[in-house]
Amino acid sequence: MARHPDDDALVFDLVDDEGGPDALPGPFVGSDEGAGRAEGDEPPGESGADRPPGDPVPAPRRGRWALAAAGVLATVLGTGLAVDGLRDAARAEEIRDVRGGVVDVSAPLDEIWAWTGEVGSRRAFVEGQGNQVAALGPLLAFESDGGLLALRASTGEEEWTVPLGPDPDCGPTGYLGWSELETKVMVCLQGSGADREVITVGPGGAASAPRTLDAGDERLYGYARPGPDGTVLRARRTGPEPPDQDGAQCPDEGECSGTVETGRDLRIRAEDAVTGEVRWTAVVPFRAMAAEGCRAAPALPWDRTDDIVRSGERLDAEGFGARIEAGLVQLWGCGFRAGVAAGGAVLGMDGVPGFAWVFGLDTGGYVAQTIAQRSDGTMDSTLYSPDGDVVTRVEGTLDRPRTTDEPRAATLLAADPFEGRLRSYAADGTQRWDVPVPDATAQFLAQVGETIVTTTWAGDVRGMDLVTGAPRWSWRAQGGLYDWSYESSYVSQAFTDGQSLLLLLRSGSGDQGLVSLDAATGELVWDGTSSHLLTQRPETMLLTVDGNLLEVSQAGVRRLG
Repeated sequence: MARHPDDDALVFDLVDDEGGPDALPGPFVGSDEGAGRAEGDEPPGESGADRPPGDPVPAPRRGRWALAAAGVLATVLGTGLAVDGLRDAARAEEIRDVRGGVVDVSAPLDEIWAWTGEVGSRRAFVEGQGNQVAALGPLLAFESDGGLLALRASTGEEEWTVPLGPDPDCGPTGYLGWSELETKVMVCLQGSGADREVITVGPGGAASAPRTLDAGDERLYGYARPGPDGTVLRARRTGPEPPDQDGAQCPDEGECSGTVETGRDLRIRAEDAVTGEVRWTAVVPFRAMAAEGCRAAPALPWDRTDDIVRSGERLDAEGFGARIEAGLVQLWGCGFRAGVAAGGAVLGMDGVPGFAWVFGLDTGGYVAQTIAQRSDGTMDSTLYSPDGDVVTRVEGTLDRPRTTDEPRAATLLAADPFEGRLRSYAADGTQRWDVPVPDATAQFLAQVGETIVTTTWAGDVRGMDLVTGAPRWSWRAQGGLYDWSYESSYVSQAFTDGQSLLLLLRSGSGDQGLVSLDAATGELVWDGTSSHLLTQRPETMLLTVDGNLLEVSQAGVRRLG
């Protein structure tokens, strides 16, 4: 308990029995129903595995307790607490549910807990796919030592482990910065050949009864992969064999040349992981593509085979791969770069291959970034509705903030480096403003309060007015981080508590450190670049689960707070 610096009101800190200074009371505290269960656990019979795949996981109920507690204390102690306590409790609750939201980054961080062990599948390590993890409500889930393991983000406790058979493949998982991490249910395939089977696992850790996959389905529909929304995905090329690609080639040494004019479409099929019922099917059409986009490469192939390059050539008109997220399937292959929404809508991306990307929005809908087929190489972006319909097309790289305290009203920014402009759009495609900027290759870091924050690869960080785009502040670190200068640093990740902005800085040599800025003014709140807090491993990433900041590497997980 402490006195607010601006008045005589007493301010109370509300904490739960897990000991976290930023935690709030859970729904079962003080009730017989919750005896023996930790906060966030589901009552018996209501795990994600027992619930029909389409049913949503119940939202956490911490907010009602926090607001009720604040209201009671306000009645006893007066208006000061009503204003401050209610505001702070509501902000802390809301920030748990937003991308990059951390309950408090206003003071230097320290290690709260550490867990040591294998993070992610061994196959992912070999294939360079990073630490493939998933967020299941308040839990961080990942493959580890032959099982699917879940850690409670607030305490680091091992909530449950589900043993897995040979050749496991669990998903959807992701690598922060490349794909989404949150999901409601995990799908795990295990075994091989006629013994290949699938289970689902919800936040409670209860696995569904194994369902054996029909070996004939692989011949008809393609290799099985874990899909979004409790599905198993299958995909294969369809149609007659394409003719020889006259004029298109990718030699073992040198650049590809020519265009692959004809090829086969891709059919993708989603079946319910528990029942096998077909949920949806979609066809991604083949389009003529420059041969460079058909070069065989070590990107994760759909069938997870290791032999992806035929002897004597590197042109592969049949191969394809995917990144499977909780609400989106990213597909790439000769003749297409596309996204498929969780309901089966195809989000096509035309253009020069290799520079296209699609991502989902917190407000619903999707954005596809594509290289336009113009001589200057400028980029176009397409905004899609939640149903997959085209809303509008804009010039430049349309992007969302990496973190925001207002996900339901997030702004989109389009950087146009060739015209030196930065444009702001609403989620429905309405343009809000268009301003010149010193460096239009700016990356969209954050939208916090009335400020949007961008950064450049040179390390410049700028705050701009959300409504007008007018400059508010700029920041560039001074001094040194370990043995390297801020002059060679850049911002790779951003997080917020709704007031302060936490930035992860990286150097060209891979060293990294943390700083915190006031989002409204750009003033330095604290500098942790010399604290040696972070693990200096190239594959290390920071992510948030239920408002907790976690550092994840192949060798373990730590909570920072």
